[in-house]
This record gives sequence, C-alpha cells and structure tokens, in this order.
Amino acid sequence: MPEIAPQFPKAFIPYGAWGGSWFPAWHTSPLAEVDIARFAAESLPLILGKRKIPISELDYLICGSTVPWLYKFWNSPYLSHSFGKRLPGFHLEQACATGLQVIVKALAQVQTGSHSIVGILTFDKTSNSPAGVFPNQGTYRRTEVISDIWDNFGYDPSTGQSGFSPAKGETSMIACAGRTARKYRLDFNEVAELSFWRYQQYYAAKKSGFLDKILLPLRILDLRGKPVGEVTDDLGVREYDSIDQVKSERQIDTCVAASGQTHASDGMFALLAASESKARELSPRPEISIQLIASAEYRTQAGFMPEAPGFAVKQALDQTGLKMSDISTVYDHNPFAVNDVIFSKLLDYDWHNMNNTGCPMVYGHPQGPTLTRVTVEALEHSVTIGGGYVLIFGCAAGDVGIAAIFKVQDSKGGK
Repeated sequence: MPEIAPQFPKAFIPYGAWGGSWFPAWHTSPLAEVDIARFAAESLPLILGKRKIPISELDYLICGSTVPWLYKFWNSPYLSHSFGKRLPGFHLEQACATGLQVIVKALAQVQTGSHSIVGILTFDKTSNSPAGVFPNQGTYRRTEVISDIWDNFGYDPSTGQSGFSPAKGETSMIACAGRTARKYRLDFNEVAELSFWRYQQYYAAKKSGFLDKILLPLRILDLRGKPVGEVTDDLGVREYDSIDQVKSERQIDTCVAASGQTHASDGMFALLAASESKARELSPRPEISIQLIASAEYRTQAGFMPEAPGFAVKQALDQTGLKMSDISTVYDHNPFAVNDVIFSKLLDYDWHNMNNTGCPMVYGHPQGPTLTRVTVEALEHSVTIGGGYVLIFGCAAGDVGIAAIFKVQDSKGGK
C-alpha cells in the first residue's frame, strides 16, 4: 500500500469511539415528536458511556444539522450544556455534505493544537420540519413562507429550476437525477440492478449483526422525561425479493424509480477526533490508527448534482497520487442509484464493490448525520477486512460533490 502523508498529521479518529441511532423514516417513530437536537445531545454521553468514555473527556464540540431546530442560535454551547458539560464549539451546515464536513473540521481543530478531544455530533429531523416566514420586498406579497424541507428540495434558487409536484412525488432533486441520467445515457436495467444489489447488501449486513456494532437502541423521552418509545430499527426500508420487482417499478423521471431513491428520515450520529495519544487512550483497540489523508470538493454545472461526487473523488485521488485500485473500502451518500452508476462510469469502477454494508439510498436520509453514518460504517468495515485506504464521498445541494480518503492501519498486522 503506498504511503501518503496525512492531511492532518496530528489528528486521529479513535476507533470505536462512535455510534448513533437507527434512521426511522419520516413520521414512523416517536423521534418525530421530540426536539432532535436535545435528543442527540442527551444521547451522546450514553453512546460514549457504552464505549467506556466519560463525557468529561471532551474539550470541544462541533455539531452539524440542516433543518432548523429550537434554540439553534445557541448551537454547540447549548447542546453541551444539555449533556452536562459546558463546552465551547460551533455549528456547521452544508446540506447533505454536513456529516463529512464536520469530521474534517473537527480533525483540523485537533491539528492546530487548540483542542485534544473534539466531539462530533450530527443530527436532523425531517418529520415536522418547521416553516419559516421571511420578509421579501422584491415580491408582490412582501412575504415568503417556506417549508424548510419540501420547498428547498422542490426548488433551486440558484437556477430557478423546480419540479415540485406532491401528487407525483416529484421534486427538483428528482428532476436533477433524471437530467443527469440522460446526460450519461444510463440504462434503467443497470440502475435497477444496482438498486437491487444495494438492498441485498443492507439486508445481509443487518442479518450478520454488523450494524449492531455502530447503531444503538436509544430511548426517547418527552418533555416530562417520560419514555415514549425507543428507536431500534431503520423503519421505512423497503423489501425487495427479486430483481423483477425493481425493474417493474414506474420511472418517476429517467432512471429514477422508488427503489432507486432515498427517503426522508430522522436520526443522529456521533464520533470523536483526538490527538494521537488521546485516540489510543480512548479506543478499545488502540493498535488501530485512523487518519484523514485527503479531502476535496467540486461544484459541477447547474442541475447535474449526481455527477459532482465523481469529480470530487478525482480531485482527492489527484492530491494523493492514489488510484481506485489502491482503495480497499468505498462508501458514499447516494440519494439516487443514478449517482453510483455515474460514479462507476467516471472512475471506471465496479459498483458491486461499493457500500458493502448498506447505504443511505436504502436506509434513509436525515441529511445532517447521513455522511457521518456512512463514514463510520466504512471505517468499521475497513477494520473488519484488515484496514487500508477508505474512500467516502457524496453530493450536496448546489451541485456540490465532497470526498475524503482515510487510512486505517492496524499495528498488530493489518494494512
């Protein structure tokens, strides 16, 4: 395996110091009724406690979300107060790239030496998302009312492109996927085959118990502190027994069918960034080293978001001199099956070898924590196969692609 210098040589991710909730779909669990930020903050010490890490070890907190929540103005300092330790910190948001961006920025904090253990807390709730009222002197109504989730998914203010039709289940995002599928002349048969394969990967990972390593059953409390339920499953995952089921689905837009697109959901995910000595101290397997090797972002032409991740990956590979053949683990945030087929074409890579334990297209898409879960799944999978270079990538609103390469190394004999 080629030796590449880390992007942040002093910063590490302690193996196993992570975890999160399952991702129940929109309005399918009691998470729909609670303050998701407070739920995430109060879950963090429970998750770390299961890893035998006291919450008192943290000296900084970066949170990431995309859907407005109560008291968002106070962001990380408020959330750390909620779990009992008053920490400095900040909030970060970049649509569906949020989870990976928070990880990169947390590692940068450690690299500067300003903090030695940074908490990474990402979350979002698409159920019961707020509507905002904005003064707008440029319109005849002088006021704009926006439903944060549905209106932003249905309209791109940079381009004026829209495609929102609730009756048909269409949004500008779906139109974006269809448009890009036409550009690359995708065959629906291949897209359907990929979709079916992704579901089988998820079913197998769940059956094997792999997901139980990183997903925890978390109790949900109401305002009085009374239990109202527990999140124990990725509710809303579809069941497909045969490829024929997938191929028979109606295309909402070119190569976009129900099986090949994600669904709105709720959830949270957390992990830590730390100095080398602290990472070893906090990890149940201190012989495992995890570092960021490279990160990249790319913005493609308007209305072609699904192709952007592939170009971001090319940038990350160019930075390092690595080739796809050097990468042992590949995972992505894929709101559409179209994304993965296009990536496969751009990088000349077999899509069968990606997302070995599941992906957001199958288990859901709460935005803020989505790429955090993807990253943790990929790193956990990498450890099970002995380490190596791990590629994470995804897309975000604004036709943006984001990518990162991590190196997982086991000093007791792994790669």
